Amino acid sequence: MSTVLVAEDDLAIRELLTFLLDTSGHQVIACADGGTALDTARREHPDLAILDVSMPGINGIEVCRALRETADTELMPVLILTSHGQWLDVSTGFDAGADDYLVKPFEPSVLLERIETLLSDAPD
Repeated sequence: MSTVLVAEDDLAIRELLTFLLDTSGHQVIACADGGTALDTARREHPDLAILDVSMPGINGIEVCRALRETADTELMPVLILTSHGQWLDVSTGFDAGADDYLVKPFEPSVLLERIETLLSDAPD
């Protein structure tokens, strides 16, 4: 079982992600803002982080950059899941160190496939 950190300020989407991941056999740590997500990632060392871009306080791009700058979290796979889908948004996400980028609305099966790919490709 993998542990997945979900950082999403929209309660309905956070609950949907938690349900999808939980029913797929993952342990979920859910956060509503970037600061809490960053603290949790550094403390809990989840196997994967799913980050929304637009969150109160620290946004998902900043969280991703901070994860990449810390030895304990630099190799953690990061998936940006956001409504920001313009090419510059996507480029910014990858430049920040994201391993994948998915635009809302999303198909649950596509999200789960992406998660499984990231987890299987992650270093041990």
